[in-house]
Amino acid sequence: MIETVTNGRSGTAMQGFANTISEEDIELVVDFVRREFMQNKATNTRYHTVENGWPNHEQYAPAFPFALGAIAIDTLDHELSPAEQIGKRIFMQSCITCHDRARVNEEGAIWDTRAVSFPRNQYSHKKEARKKEAHSRSGGTENIDSESGASPYARHDRAPVLERVTAQIREGEQLFQANCAFCHAADGTGKNWIGSFLEPHPRNLTDSANMGSMTRDRLRKVIREGLPGTTMPAWKSVFNLKQIDSIIDYIDKAFHPIDG
Repeated sequence: MIETVTNGRSGTAMQGFANTISEEDIELVVDFVRREFMQNKATNTRYHTVENGWPNHEQYAPAFPFALGAIAIDTLDHELSPAEQIGKRIFMQSCITCHDRARVNEEGAIWDTRAVSFPRNQYSHKKEARKKEAHSRSGGTENIDSESGASPYARHDRAPVLERVTAQIREGEQLFQANCAFCHAADGTGKNWIGSFLEPHPRNLTDSANMGSMTRDRLRKVIREGLPGTTMPAWKSVFNLKQIDSIIDYIDKAFHPIDG
């Protein structure tokens, strides 16, 4: 199981998590699955339960044949009974987000994919490869940044490299990059893909116009309580005060000095 979680399983939707979570966390996940699902068969691990927010899952019963694959989702309406037509509508409105398409009779055409945010700026893999080859032949050693030209977002998913910092700042770095960077970007600008689409945009932690008057007390309160009317949530139930202070120390060191 550790091998499967680490490297995924070819030919299935199971992806590898080696580059997402640590070896220690993978072992913890496997231990939990084996204990809760396989050994204890704990009811709290079943998805459609009251504990997991499904107080009356039976109300979706007409959709069960579609979710379980007994009836193909692309069955024409005139071939379904009135009750099955209701079940199909319920499935399409409430179940399909998690159950995907369930079963179909006809696979249909493969989706015609197109780039959304990559490539950009007339980026060309072939041109970039030729540029790197020519650069190498000429004895060049610096890294040519193909990511930044290809995507306006990828450059912001790189955390600043900090050297000779305290253990508290390292803790703040780990907490920020694992939690806050999802919206604020790894480089603190809020200009990553998610941050660019949130309204209002997450605060740019590197911008003096945003951070010049910021104090530790104010930032501590914002992290603890959140900001009403924005996508900034309250973290007081997630981080303790010491962890919040370590995040503040990291922001002060990596992105912008904080007064007080």
